[in-house]
Amino acid sequence: MVELRKIQDAEVEGKTVLVRVDYNVPLRNGGVLDDRRIQASLPTIRWLIEHNAKLVLISHLGRPEGRVVEELRLDPVSEYLESLLERPVGKLEDCVGDAVSNAVSEAKNGDVLLLENVRFHREETTNEPAFTHELANLGDLFVNDAFATMHRAHASTVGIADHLPSYAGFLVQAEIEALSPLIRSPDRPYVAVVGGKKAQSKLGPLHDLARQVDEIMIGGAVAMTFLHAMGIDVGASVVDHKVLEDVGAVRRIAAQTETILHLPVDVVAAPELSAESETLICSVDEIPDGWHAFDIGPETIHLFRERIVQAKTIVWTGPMGAYEIEPFSNGTRMLAEAIAQSAAHGVIGGGETGEAMERFGGAEHAAYISTGGGACLALLRGKTMPALEALRT
Repeated sequence: MVELRKIQDAEVEGKTVLVRVDYNVPLRNGGVLDDRRIQASLPTIRWLIEHNAKLVLISHLGRPEGRVVEELRLDPVSEYLESLLERPVGKLEDCVGDAVSNAVSEAKNGDVLLLENVRFHREETTNEPAFTHELANLGDLFVNDAFATMHRAHASTVGIADHLPSYAGFLVQAEIEALSPLIRSPDRPYVAVVGGKKAQSKLGPLHDLARQVDEIMIGGAVAMTFLHAMGIDVGASVVDHKVLEDVGAVRRIAAQTETILHLPVDVVAAPELSAESETLICSVDEIPDGWHAFDIGPETIHLFRERIVQAKTIVWTGPMGAYEIEPFSNGTRMLAEAIAQSAAHGVIGGGETGEAMERFGGAEHAAYISTGGGACLALLRGKTMPALEALRT
């Protein structure tokens, strides 16, 4: 297991603690749509308040690419956090500068401040030394609780840790504890379920998963790209032509390691992505011209559920189809229910998959929902996590 310096081992009373959180959450009409990442940060924040620290929260939101984007300000997040904590949160207008350092100096122990979107400064993603130094000068200690950014070597994830005593927050600790069994010695059969809209983002993980797991079930647009690469006409379904050679590489690795790849045998097809659209359940090689596969079909669901039921370790990243629209939700729903009912050690890679698991899996499911899809996969693949390395004992 990864050994980290932990927040509970730090002397925080009377100290100014910089806390990297991940408040990269969806917003609509000035409100927070999905609060899971905010909720996940509360144990660390409340612990620091209880231990009489002064908190300075640091986060990004979206990809403003080094410029101020009004729609990506953190004001809605600040207001939402206030309602959860039931105490004021001082939202600052920038993350560096004299006004910021003065506000931090004037704050009292137990106060909570939230800096403005750190990615409004291009120096954040390039980890510029001067910018990093200015951030680090705001505090005495650094706590990283933004697991979803652990694979990023940015100023607010790695740079600050070079300047201040640094510790893992409770969320990061929980993520590592949940994922470590999958890295060390997973109980077998170990199966992976891989889906989603973007094949390109899943081919790299599939290269590594094919060496680690016993079986892989592939759905979503990722499956359509695989089927197309195998010479099957998938109609107008989304296919990523840039990764067709990678599909061949994954299949070769799977053959060498005797990892079984399961692809859809039938789909739910439609001429357009609409709740009112005509639908057709058909074999993967019988999708009508101009129609798209928007979900896996009943035979595929049965096949995938059978493999999930016998598994002892499960990792799931990416929905099986356009689950947010009712005619195409059944594949994702049925797999979420199967994982929820399974006694296996289940890990769900954040984002859409986590939302789907919470929607369809029921409140009592035992699967661990990671807050970071990309970071979760990077850790499982054995990739170096720069921000995590900065917290190692």
